Amino acid sequence: MINIKEFYPAFGGGLPLPAKRKLLITVIAAATAQMAHGQGVPDQKEKTANPSGQAAQSPARPEGDPTLPTITVTGAGTGADSYRKNSASIATFGDASLLNTPASISVITRSQLDDQQSRLLSEVVRNDAAVGDNYTPVGYYENFTIRGFALDLASSYQINGMSIAGEQNVALENKESVEILKGLAGLQSGMAAPGGLINYVTKRPADVRSVTMETDSRGSRYLAADIGTLFGEQKQFGIRINAAHETLHSYVNDADGQRNFASLAADWVITPQARLQFDAEYQHREQRSAPGYQLLGGTAVPSNVSPGKLLGAQPWAKPVTINSLNLNLRLDLDLAPDWHAYVAASRSRVVIDDNSAFPYGCGYGSTCGEGGTPARYFSASGDFDIYDYRFPDDTRRNDQLQAVLQGRFDTGKLRHDLTLGASTFRRTVAQSDGVNEYVGSDNIYNPNPIVYAPSASTPDAAYLRLDSRQKSLFAVDRLSFNPQWQLIAGARQVWGNERAFDISGAATRTTDKTLLLPQIALIYKPQADLSLYTSYSKGLTMGGQAPWWTENAYAFLAPTVSRQIEAGVKYDWRDQLSLSAAIFQMSKPYEYPQPDANGFSYVQQGTETHRGIELSAAGQVSKQLRLTASLALIQARAEDTGTAAYDGHQAINVPRLRAALYAAYAVPEVTGLSLLGGWQYSGSKAATREGNVDVPAYHLFNAGLHYKTSWWGHSTVLRLSVDNLFDKRYWKDVGEYIGDGYLHLGAPRTARLSVQYDF
Repeated sequence: MINIKEFYPAFGGGLPLPAKRKLLITVIAAATAQMAHGQGVPDQKEKTANPSGQAAQSPARPEGDPTLPTITVTGAGTGADSYRKNSASIATFGDASLLNTPASISVITRSQLDDQQSRLLSEVVRNDAAVGDNYTPVGYYENFTIRGFALDLASSYQINGMSIAGEQNVALENKESVEILKGLAGLQSGMAAPGGLINYVTKRPADVRSVTMETDSRGSRYLAADIGTLFGEQKQFGIRINAAHETLHSYVNDADGQRNFASLAADWVITPQARLQFDAEYQHREQRSAPGYQLLGGTAVPSNVSPGKLLGAQPWAKPVTINSLNLNLRLDLDLAPDWHAYVAASRSRVVIDDNSAFPYGCGYGSTCGEGGTPARYFSASGDFDIYDYRFPDDTRRNDQLQAVLQGRFDTGKLRHDLTLGASTFRRTVAQSDGVNEYVGSDNIYNPNPIVYAPSASTPDAAYLRLDSRQKSLFAVDRLSFNPQWQLIAGARQVWGNERAFDISGAATRTTDKTLLLPQIALIYKPQADLSLYTSYSKGLTMGGQAPWWTENAYAFLAPTVSRQIEAGVKYDWRDQLSLSAAIFQMSKPYEYPQPDANGFSYVQQGTETHRGIELSAAGQVSKQLRLTASLALIQARAEDTGTAAYDGHQAINVPRLRAALYAAYAVPEVTGLSLLGGWQYSGSKAATREGNVDVPAYHLFNAGLHYKTSWWGHSTVLRLSVDNLFDKRYWKDVGEYIGDGYLHLGAPRTARLSVQYDF
């Protein structure tokens, strides 16, 4: 048994800095010596509980066998899988073959997460060209776009198919895979952004003991443990605990932080026909947020600026603290050989304390308003205002309860795979009016920030701003006419009630909406490994929140209806490489700050339509080479908005072309060694709704290796990765946050080194 304290001071040990350096040098030297002599070990297998996260898809067990279901998978973190999964739960209410699913879905496997040493979702979704950053500052929670549409933090993120509050950076230590559904998800979740869904699938209990230690080129430190066991006379019980501590040294000056995480997964086979799963995870994250830039004079992208600069730095600013708790309970029942039911309940709660010095616009400095610059942009010469921005106890909570019945039966020559279900969902947002007051001005090129006194104001207590409730019934029938033709018809009936409140508790808006969300798809399989599909679907999306500078500041708009048509083809080559192509059109009402006689009002007017083509590949190309690759070509335009400048051109923050590739090559001459490489390309992006300012296109290259060997008779994996290999300067994200546009620089070159030891 390893004494963790002897290896890592953050868990109670007391190694001085020279000793830490000596330990790291010893680790690297030992690895190098073993690689030189070819002393790697082949990837091994282990037995685990079903890692899909969906007990409904557990392998069949003989009558009277109450043991937890087991499947054979590659050992945790070995990198031995093909970066491919042939099934996912995100598009259905059970684990379905991707080949037979009429939707565009990508799955990032645990092996790929480990090889990339991913800690944040932004480091995961870069593998999918259809996904982009949409306000992802250092030290804050991230959000993304799929097919050019921003995801809804209220409903676009899930754990094991149940909704979570998206205002958190979900930890990846206890995740088996990340599933990305591209396109409308009204049938799957009711209210959801038109872009799609991101679902985290948790690890299930297994006999596993693993410790990972990591550092990077800036001195960050990371330690994680993955401990699990199956027990009981018939192995009917299982638990798995993941824990991590991370000391964050950011590439942005004075934006360091730390993170602590713990999770529990527990499984119980009550009887051969009944299984219970429980998941709980808690994370405390604190890090000073690094705000984005804004356009100079509203028309120019800042030049000659460093990604390491913390704009508006003030000594009284505090780290942003995000505490998140996610709970999930699920009971599965086998009712008959072809009939299954489950009931699931979840709660997700996030509390954010934001006490920042925030740079925003230019309304008070001497150069503000140059050339008629609106006050919500930096001045043409780079001046900006600094605000004391304090919003404590910003609380978001999602609660969901869902019951599903699934079965199979025949009517004549027709085979029916039927799903019936009911769901209830509640989302609440509690916020204070906070403090958001000007304290002084500075310039983006000033090497030494000017220090100002904070505001003397104090924030009010948080109050309920939004209470959104949704009840729904849904049904899906997959009709199989013969081995070649399938028709999928489904619908979700949604009853939505949403109320917004002011500080006095008075309702400022009440919206009741009843809507039927249909989905229909046709699948044709000319051969077993090839499928063609076409589909139509309808979705319901929560309305956006008005910016603070509009006449209806902070108001939540009413839910909107989205529509999508899609056609695609999928091919499984030799059951080792999945290839797919899709063409789509999606539309939704356009939301934006509309100019009027009083300034601006946040409205829903016009239509935003996105049309595109997606190509993807995932799996094993040869015995040595495995990869994921994708390409997305998207035209995104608004029409009939009532503001001519916003019509008829590419939408803000949506490149016309994006591509991604990640590959691992197993070196045959050195057992256990794989060379890793990645490439991402993004075309130029509009930085304004008017489309009159663009940020340039960019290429990024990543490289690395992983080496699996044996130390003291136990499996050991060493990983080295270098992101942004050529230290490219680029604008990763020019999206909006609550109506204002921000530009975020991408991370410079970063190297990471880790050791994973299984014992």
